[in-house]
Amino acid sequence: MSSEAFSTKMASIDRVAADAAKLGLEIEIRTLDASTRTAEEAASACGCDVAQIVKSLVFEDSGTGKIVLLLVSGRHNVDLDFLRSRHGLDLRRCDPRRVRDETGFAIGGVAPIGHLAKPTIWMDRVLDGFEIVYAAAGRPDSVFAVDPAKLRQAIGAEVVDVNQESAASG
Repeated sequence: MSSEAFSTKMASIDRVAADAAKLGLEIEIRTLDASTRTAEEAASACGCDVAQIVKSLVFEDSGTGKIVLLLVSGRHNVDLDFLRSRHGLDLRRCDPRRVRDETGFAIGGVAPIGHLAKPTIWMDRVLDGFEIVYAAAGRPDSVFAVDPAKLRQAIGAEVVDVNQESAASG
């Protein structure tokens, strides 16, 4: 698992590639002509089901103030009340400026790897049901395909149900 912080001078897409190599993830970053800012746009551009898109959502832990990364299937919305009652996670949305400052990514391009400082990471259980998922590669027009189990293992993500639908799928 990567624990080394990256330089703020390194381009976000380069941080993703460097961290993937360090973690042993074989990925190919694709820069697309179309936007991948939303899960629907990304699915259309990648030619996959929206459920295979990994939304990287940054929250703040209400108790500790630290940032938390939720990797969520593109078909799901996060239910914060459900997360609190089911998993004891008391989260609130993170300020976009803080997201950029602490991860090195702008919202819409947050990758699951290559962060300036490693956050706690939780992963939607549904993503493990696919052979391949597509995640942001540090910019709103770039993605990479990856085996979700290998990604989860490489980054030390804990599996979580993000809402009732996710729980029913697992």
